[in-house]
Amino acid sequence: MDESWPGDWLRGVLETMALAVVSEGETYGYLIAARLAGAGMGTIKGGTLYPVLNRLERDGALASQWRQGEGGPGRKYYTITVAGRERFEQQRAQWQRFTERTSLLLRGEGNGVGHGNG
Repeated sequence: MDESWPGDWLRGVLETMALAVVSEGETYGYLIAARLAGAGMGTIKGGTLYPVLNRLERDGALASQWRQGEGGPGRKYYTITVAGRERFEQQRAQWQRFTERTSLLLRGEGNGVGHGNG
C-alpha cells in the first residue's frame, strides 16, 4: 500500500531523511528521491528535495561534485561530511525521542501531565 503522507509531516523530516540516505553512500538527487519512495515516503518532487540538499550543502553538512553523465546530462553527486554525520546523528536521536513521545500520547499512555478539565 502506498501511503499518502501530509506534506507538512514530510517537510518536517525531509532534511533528516535526506541525510540518512546520503549517509549510506555517495548518491545524487534522483536516487535520493527514489530511495525515499522505496522506503514508503511517496513521491518527493525535485522542487521540494533540491532546496533541502542545497541548504545542507551551504551549511556544510553535504559536499557535492558535478560529474559528466554517460550519454546524458551531468549529475551532482552528494557525500555527507563529518559535520553532516554529526547533524544527522543528533537529528535522528531527537526524531526518535519525538516519535516515541508522540506514539505514547496517541495511545493514551502519556505521563498524566496536562490531563484534566482545566
